[in-house]
Amino acid sequence: MTFTADTGLATEIAGLVNRVYAEAEAGLWVDGASRTTEAEVAGLIDAGEIAVAQTEDRVVGSVRIQQLDDGLGEFGMLVAAPDQRGTGLGRELVRFAEQWARSHGLAAMQLELLVPRTWKHPVKEFLRGWYTRIGYQVVRTGDLNADFPHLVPHLACPCDFLIFRKDLSQ
Repeated sequence: MTFTADTGLATEIAGLVNRVYAEAEAGLWVDGASRTTEAEVAGLIDAGEIAVAQTEDRVVGSVRIQQLDDGLGEFGMLVAAPDQRGTGLGRELVRFAEQWARSHGLAAMQLELLVPRTWKHPVKEFLRGWYTRIGYQVVRTGDLNADFPHLVPHLACPCDFLIFRKDLSQ
């Protein structure tokens, strides 16, 4: 896994992210909503915020990594191709993100998980358990109306986002 400056990958990464999120967030967004665009991914690549896992012929996973403040990193847009599920690729991408944060002197890593407010989404429940098992704990619940009001009109149901953190100093 490496960071890449090859903007030719933007289309492939955006396609993978949108395919994975269409399933992982089914029922949360109005029809036709996409998680990202090729232009957004190209900007993240240019900023050095996308790490990819590749085989010889394709991208099989990716994760966005960024520094939020002096002691806090964040990862997001974590995806593994459907045929890679259960292989440990997701865990390796998270491990890579955590190592990146440590190498930048960051003491903690954060992630956000969008969840429906009035029902339990099976993929989101799986992810909540998985993140907890790999050492992340919910530190607060965010409110999309307050933090990301531009997203609210695109939601198919009321949602919040869980903010998870992990201490990396251990």
